[in-house]
Amino acid sequence: MTHQQYANHWKKLASRDWKTVSGLFKIKRYDACLFFCHLTLEKFLKGLVTLHTKQHPPYIHDLERLAVMANLSLTSNDINDLKAISAFNIAGRYSDYKFMFYKKCTKIYTEKYVLKTKNLMLCLKKFYPKH
Repeated sequence: MTHQQYANHWKKLASRDWKTVSGLFKIKRYDACLFFCHLTLEKFLKGLVTLHTKQHPPYIHDLERLAVMANLSLTSNDINDLKAISAFNIAGRYSDYKFMFYKKCTKIYTEKYVLKTKNLMLCLKKFYPKH
């Protein structure tokens, strides 16, 4: 596969995870919903890293670091949102954080970050070449 094909594969996986975000929100699994927000952005970013570096992306989950590796021009608000959403990766994986995270994940809190994820996702899509 070419680097373009790998990048498109990451983008397709991210779009699939975005659909999962919607489903999890509907059934009120807010903690898992936010974890999938992170996965969605991570995969979009890994595709962009692949396009920029012509290499497979590293096995990391830090969204800000991936954005830097992809050489993206993002606003400071976007960077701050990436940092906040990166925390959902840790909170969604490690049991000592899970309970605290679960209590934090109200409908309002989750809606706020689903919207931020959607806006970031739309921004990241613009960095992909048009077909």
